[in-house]
Amino acid sequence: MPDGPLIVQSDKTILLEVDHEQSTEARHAIAAFAELERAPEHVHSYRLTPLGLWNARAAGLDAEHVLDTLLKYSRFPVPHALLVDIEETMSRYGRLRLEKDDQHGLVLRTNDYPVLEEVLHAKKIQPLLGPRIDGETVVVHSSQRGQLKQLLLKLGWPAEDFAGYVDGKPHPIALLEDGWTLRPYQKLAMENFWSGGSGVVVLPCGAGKTLVGAAAMATSQTTTLILVTNTVSARQWKDELLKRTSLTEDEIGEYSGAVKEIRPVTIATYQVLTLRRGGLYPHLELLDANDWGLIVYDEVHLLPAPIFRMTADLQARRRLGLTATLVREDGREGEVFSLIGPKRYDAPWKDIEAQGYIAPADCVEVRVDLPRDERVAYAMAEDGDKYRLCATSETKSGVVEKLVASHQGEQLLVIGQYIDQLDELGERLNAPVIKGDTSVKERQRLFGEFRNGEIHTLVVSKVANFSIDLPEASVAIQVSGSFGSRQEEAQRLGRLLRPKADGRAARFYTVVARDTIDQDFAAKRQRFLAEQGYAYRIMDAADIPQG
Repeated sequence: MPDGPLIVQSDKTILLEVDHEQSTEARHAIAAFAELERAPEHVHSYRLTPLGLWNARAAGLDAEHVLDTLLKYSRFPVPHALLVDIEETMSRYGRLRLEKDDQHGLVLRTNDYPVLEEVLHAKKIQPLLGPRIDGETVVVHSSQRGQLKQLLLKLGWPAEDFAGYVDGKPHPIALLEDGWTLRPYQKLAMENFWSGGSGVVVLPCGAGKTLVGAAAMATSQTTTLILVTNTVSARQWKDELLKRTSLTEDEIGEYSGAVKEIRPVTIATYQVLTLRRGGLYPHLELLDANDWGLIVYDEVHLLPAPIFRMTADLQARRRLGLTATLVREDGREGEVFSLIGPKRYDAPWKDIEAQGYIAPADCVEVRVDLPRDERVAYAMAEDGDKYRLCATSETKSGVVEKLVASHQGEQLLVIGQYIDQLDELGERLNAPVIKGDTSVKERQRLFGEFRNGEIHTLVVSKVANFSIDLPEASVAIQVSGSFGSRQEEAQRLGRLLRPKADGRAARFYTVVARDTIDQDFAAKRQRFLAEQGYAYRIMDAADIPQG
């Protein structure tokens, strides 16, 4: 019997023995189709879900590959019923196909008559369909393409969309590969996306997702709408496109709270598109303001609900989602799958690190003890107040000072959730604080001085979680976070992963109050990074070396 690192169980859980000599290769192999649920020190727990298996199928993996992986690494015989279930679940993807028909327009087609019968008898789906053409084909109202895909996914019959796309208004865009070329994984990611038509590319922060977007634009050669998280991100996209493509200043517009420009390439913030006035979204008309050939969704895991609703109406446009993690804290991964598209490419972080394209990272959890009075206050606090009390403990400030001193001269970020805590740390460290009310101009100035080495330490709120390009940052100290958010943990570590000129590793510290909910949330946040192969060392605050 093989002595593999996996124990595969009939309840669809997979246990991975971390200390096994094959654990790294097994982790990489199953990450393509299984989701990590818990990551304690010695045994990690994964789960097989229909969505995970369908994403794997859309990305090019077949059931045979998944079964072979489980059989290869499993310590015990894999339950036969589970093998059958995986094969049948994956076979559901694409049993229904959306296609263009010369005579009838958009149609839903199958080669499995009973499946179509089941769908036709679903009450919510009936209004979206037109007349039945034959036993295997039914007309679909073209305006219902997105909603139909959502409902079919919920029914357990995810449709493969072969209905094609409008070309959009032509606009010449070329990559200027002057002193640089697309990395092999960026090229493959773009090719996988383009051959699939729409979908999501998953790459680590610092691995050049923007260049995948630029390559897709150069392939599309059409007007493009780029949706981003904030204005700073919009300016960084613009700078990168000016540097890497043939686009000029006049061809790129910004559509944000401050500026409303519509150009052949328009970069808009999610915030301005989801602004409500009198129950309406006045800026959503931007989506119909041009004949877009491509829509790029940056940080697609953060897509607000109104953007989902309007994306349901944009199924005839090519859609590219870019993200470091498909994990959504609101559980709406299914809507990303059905409306933006399935996962087309996913590169494990450690693989990109091994190729030298992102820096290695050392993740350390620094545990502190609350003083007796704070411990008593925490014990007596209402549940809703407990996290803030322990996350903002005065004890953490002293620990942060020691950590900063031990990395004297390095480019360092202190990251947190609570503004009063960050303001106090800014004073103690004599460092500028960037938060929500810091103007875009001031943010850009401070980020610029940090990049130039004029400032060595920045204290930042969650505004720096997303799309902030700080290649020089090599140390981050996290003092508080968005409860148990895995996506936030990935984004924060991602701020450090640009390769360092001297080849050194990045350091990512999380300061955690022992025996509190802070410790529980930290364990949840770390789950995603554990899935990518990053191990957290635990250090007592008393063991921090003196600077």
